[in-house]
Amino acid sequence: MSASDSPANRLQALFEGHRLTPTQRRIAHSMVRRAADVPFLSSVELAELAGVSQPSVTRFAVALGFDGYPALRKHLREVVPAEPAAGGGAGAFNEYQQAVEAEIENLKHLAELLADPRPVQRAGRILAASRPLPVLGLRAAASQAYGFAYFAAKVHPDVRLLHEGGTMVHDRIDAAVRAGATALLCFALPRHPREVVDTLAHAKDAGLTVVTVADSAFAPVATYSDLLLPAAVGTGLAFDTACAPMLLGRVLLEALCDDLPDAQARLEEFDAKAAARGLFVE
Repeated sequence: MSASDSPANRLQALFEGHRLTPTQRRIAHSMVRRAADVPFLSSVELAELAGVSQPSVTRFAVALGFDGYPALRKHLREVVPAEPAAGGGAGAFNEYQQAVEAEIENLKHLAELLADPRPVQRAGRILAASRPLPVLGLRAAASQAYGFAYFAAKVHPDVRLLHEGGTMVHDRIDAAVRAGATALLCFALPRHPREVVDTLAHAKDAGLTVVTVADSAFAPVATYSDLLLPAAVGTGLAFDTACAPMLLGRVLLEALCDDLPDAQARLEEFDAKAAARGLFVE
């Protein structure tokens, strides 16, 4: 099976074109993350996995056009074949190792999605053309936005980090639009703050093209995103881990550089100035 024809991608295709409620998006996200196991889960087990009620799973199946969950599960067994397990079972790992293994699976899933590079390449073109380029990330996503903005500023002439919420962020978006901005990059991670959704709605009203890196294609920010790039977060520890979103941000940086003709010259200029100033210890 090719990467683009993986169980996760087949599940993703099943959900496309359906208007799902937040609860149903949560179920869909859980199914994508456990794509190989889902065809063999009962409705009760899937409900526990997604943290929803069993009737919610039934309503979800009906929303997808099936008579009920048994019909959905039968369909999944036909279109999402089981994959052989790699290595030993999860029981061989302690809870810290399990968290790392889960992140490895998230990165593998990201690699499968990147088998089609066109969405990231399109995002790179959109972001490179925006002068200035506002980069939004609030609360848990603030560090992702900061990391992207830090490196992007080395090759892009005007990057504006938006990492504090409140009414001022709307003012800063308006100022960016007046200065010529055509796009906004958003990092959105759970739990999704209402102010992120409100800010993206304002950005859309202001005429910006919104590119979003989120934990799922079914995240609440999807409604206000022109291009959403999903990268799952790990949930095995007390606080979510975001290795895949961070890596996707770096991939976006590469795509951005590819569409900035003077990116290499800017990097070389920075390196020369950094050496002259003794910025870094060798």
